[in-house]
Amino acid sequence: MTSSTRPHQHPFEPYALPRLPVEESLRRGEEFFQELDQRRSVRWFSPDPVPVEAIELAVRAANTAPSGAHQQPWTFVATDDPDLKHRIRLAAEEEERRFYLERELPDWHGALARLETDEHKEFLDVAPWLVVAFAQKHTPLPDGTLQKNYYVSESVGIACGLFIAALHTMGLATLTHTPNPMAFLSQVLDRPATERPFILFPVGYPADDCEVPVLDRKPLAEALTFRRRPAPRS
Repeated sequence: MTSSTRPHQHPFEPYALPRLPVEESLRRGEEFFQELDQRRSVRWFSPDPVPVEAIELAVRAANTAPSGAHQQPWTFVATDDPDLKHRIRLAAEEEERRFYLERELPDWHGALARLETDEHKEFLDVAPWLVVAFAQKHTPLPDGTLQKNYYVSESVGIACGLFIAALHTMGLATLTHTPNPMAFLSQVLDRPATERPFILFPVGYPADDCEVPVLDRKPLAEALTFRRRPAPRS
């Protein structure tokens, strides 16, 4: 049975992805890699404004992500309100002080040492936008019931990756900030109990004097392993 003759109980539509010549396909892949290879996590932002359309485009890109049963279990909440951003900063720094100064986590603290991070998060005030990705364990339906979602963390993680890539493509920088715990974000941004904060993204242009740690990408040989099919017998 072919896809064109298979019976469906739900709406389907034809899909055709243009097959590129191999050389063109690899060229595009190389260009995409070279573009993303310039991406870095930024903690020093310019206060220069970023148009709201850029945030909308990045979330539209995130919405193209695959998700468990196509339930799209995410909400992106964006704010440029200085008061809200400052409340988020104060609450984040309170949690970060506990992490850096009170909790006995030598291995974790040691892993972060080369990034020279600490409890001070000025960028949460400076970046023109703060965008919080929320994960929906359940989604409220119009009839008042709750829809259980599946593969929530995996789905939201992929959507966030596309969000980051879209920002970089537009010449914008961000940081995957995850103060632990993050429940204060639900309170400050007035989100329902069916959602949980997933990642806090400051979004903006890098500051003129922005610096980032000197870090290496994981070598391809460590990130990729092939199990090739056997060569045909002669």
